[in-house]
Amino acid sequence: MSIGEAVAVFAAGIGAGTINTIVGSGTLITFPVLLAFGLPPVTANVSNTLGLVPGSLSGAVGYRRELAGQRRRLLRFAAVALIGGLGGAILLLALPSEAFDTIVPVLIAVALVLVIAQPRLAARIRARRERNGTTAHPDGGPVLLLGLMLASVYGGYFGAAQGVIYVALMGVLLNEDLQRLNALKNVLAAVVNGVAAVFFLFVAEFDWTAVALIALGSTLGGQLGAKVGRRMPPTALRAVIVVVGLLAIVQLLLK
Repeated sequence: MSIGEAVAVFAAGIGAGTINTIVGSGTLITFPVLLAFGLPPVTANVSNTLGLVPGSLSGAVGYRRELAGQRRRLLRFAAVALIGGLGGAILLLALPSEAFDTIVPVLIAVALVLVIAQPRLAARIRARRERNGTTAHPDGGPVLLLGLMLASVYGGYFGAAQGVIYVALMGVLLNEDLQRLNALKNVLAAVVNGVAAVFFLFVAEFDWTAVALIALGSTLGGQLGAKVGRRMPPTALRAVIVVVGLLAIVQLLLK
């Protein structure tokens, strides 16, 4: 890797770490860069996954205040993400990439609709519960756990816009502030990337230069993303999620 290529990968890592912490979809920055510099798709994917783990951890640390009071919920969600992420990593080596090419843009589009409609949907759900005299499950119930597991399978497989899907699911089924949901999203992304990376260590080949550069860049980006994201009002954060999600759909359809 030349000096210019190394700088480009490092810069992509910073961008990916930043956008992952705020929204998700950082993979759509780093993965194409690695492909452009000649890495085979599977090698680029697994190297990118491992390199982004420190960035996910950095973003989670940056959002630690918003995690206060969510320990029990976080442990349940993390266990589900661990299982799903491992399943997705196994599928990456077992299935052709075409298996996800059609469904992924659809998943992201549905998630964006949920993100946009989340305030209205949440209000309707609360009103229905009040009429029926029922209370919300503090952790979203089995439906949310199943949704998070499926999203984690996708995250272990590729992960572009995984964070958008997480936020959409939790936003509809949890009565929480968007920033606190974003904090959960960052931890779940770290779990999925981490378990997938550990699995890949035993069965796949890495480009260790790319891993190191992305890891350094994404760690810096994670802190930058936390500083920016935590200052965003809910409406602005939701708008950023929608814009990034739309860009992800366009990039996936044109690749």
